[in-house]
Amino acid sequence: MGKNRDSADAAIAVAEVGRGDLDSVLGFHIRLAHGAVYRHFTETFSELGLTQKQVSVLWLVADWPGLSQTDLSQHLQMDRATTTEIINRLAARDLLRREPIPGDRRKLALHLQPAGAEMLEQARQAVRAHEAWLKRRFSEAEVETLIGLLERIHG
Repeated sequence: MGKNRDSADAAIAVAEVGRGDLDSVLGFHIRLAHGAVYRHFTETFSELGLTQKQVSVLWLVADWPGLSQTDLSQHLQMDRATTTEIINRLAARDLLRREPIPGDRRKLALHLQPAGAEMLEQARQAVRAHEAWLKRRFSEAEVETLIGLLERIHG
């Protein structure tokens, strides 16, 4: 109980005095927002046992059957090692499979397995719930503006 009370007291103290000059640092606010969104996502997806990146991989492979690992990593702006690790984990769970691309056996095409399609449908339902939680904080126009602003950073 003492630790929780200390945390609550610290949160109240921060709210009362602010964070000084740190409150003017945009990157700090982006990090805090990312943390809040990530925590909610993790809670929403805990029963599925999927990470944000794994959901993104399943989603893109469903939208573009036969997508190569290389193209997938470019779409998600991930390095090859991370992409390979995610694909290995999903393949080990029999959620997707790799197949050689005819005419270029160096590249592998990705396809959802039936279990992957079922898992993706559950994930899409969880994404809808997560998105509703997030979008409740904004008007439709603000969501559109926010997406445009964030695209300037990551795009």
